Amino acid sequence: MPAFCRDCLSVTEPASRCAACGGRRVLAHPELFSLSIAHMDCDAFYASVEKRDDPELADKPVIIGGGRRGVVSTACYIARIRGVHSAMPMFQALKLCPDAVVIKPRMDAYAEASRAIRAMMDELTPAVEPLSLDEAFMDLGGTARLHGAPPAVMLARLVRRMKDELGLTGSIGLSHNKFLAKVASDLDKPRGFSVIGVADTADFLRDRPVRLIWGIGPAGQAALERAGIRSFADLLRWERTALQARFGAMGDRLWHVARGEDRRRVSAHEPVKSISNETTFFEDTGDPDILDGHLWRMAEKVSDRAKARGLAGRVVMLKLKRADHSLLSRRTGLRDATQTADRLYRTARALFDQVGGQGPYRLLGVGLSDLCAQAEADKSGDLLDPGAARRSQAERATDAIRKRFGADAIMKGRALR
Repeated sequence: MPAFCRDCLSVTEPASRCAACGGRRVLAHPELFSLSIAHMDCDAFYASVEKRDDPELADKPVIIGGGRRGVVSTACYIARIRGVHSAMPMFQALKLCPDAVVIKPRMDAYAEASRAIRAMMDELTPAVEPLSLDEAFMDLGGTARLHGAPPAVMLARLVRRMKDELGLTGSIGLSHNKFLAKVASDLDKPRGFSVIGVADTADFLRDRPVRLIWGIGPAGQAALERAGIRSFADLLRWERTALQARFGAMGDRLWHVARGEDRRRVSAHEPVKSISNETTFFEDTGDPDILDGHLWRMAEKVSDRAKARGLAGRVVMLKLKRADHSLLSRRTGLRDATQTADRLYRTARALFDQVGGQGPYRLLGVGLSDLCAQAEADKSGDLLDPGAARRSQAERATDAIRKRFGADAIMKGRALR
């Protein structure tokens, strides 16, 4: 049976210890050296970056998120053992883990670490499909001759490099399609390496809950349960036509996934669909000056991200959450795409003025969608706003100053609200 040591990367015999280094992390599987679709998921990524950059946090529970009114972005494994998880309200997380160190997200630091990891993945294969800053699919088919080692060994080398060079860890899922690779990467975290082969698939899935299916949220899971579907075995009892009649297009996907089938390719060019930023307030507020200041800051962040990616958008979106958790959302199309903070802010402000009196609010968000290349941005100007072109030029000048002297070198007064 094919086997190798995850510590020294030596190909070895299946055993409890590696014959070369004596390590105990020997991985063996009948299809180990023939599978090539992988999912790499960093372990508690944001929290791991914070612990790497501040060694004093190493043995402390760390939660990344906003104030008491916000939600948990992620938590280290020490905090997770106590019940803290992503998307949990912060006040609830702090009840479970009152000694936690709460840190506001540092997206620049996480993006920098993500770029370094992506560069390492790109050295393995051109077929890398990022899902977020901390996870990606890879297709290493046909790379064994290039690297002189099968994909499984190269994936182990990747996570070892991440640990040695970046101080970060990740877990690998290796299988014959994207669905199963993603499932596998979550089986043995942290620092896991799990394999699901073609021959294993049916037995592996049979008794598993359908919540394993990527993209099935609480509402989808509830719909499946109403149909008596809780496990993959339940799904297998349904005819394909019956699933299609009950669940529409999703029914066909469910039929294939029940059998461990996923024909999606790993795409290195998956387009970004939207860019957004939102914030949850420490206290509900309806104060127009405070809300206006937040609108501007979020428009700036969305603009900065669009400019960094060379993108512009034709649709501006506004998201509001009231104190009772009910959501309000508004969107409007633009004649020309934009990436400037000024136009984003003015458009979002106009949307806010339509609903602003329905507060107080606990969350505010601004977004940009229907994206295109930045060359398409602000081509014809705004005939109803003769000052728009001048403000756009001033913003470009401000961008240049910030690039040279730092993000805080210059800012608008409304950003201080």
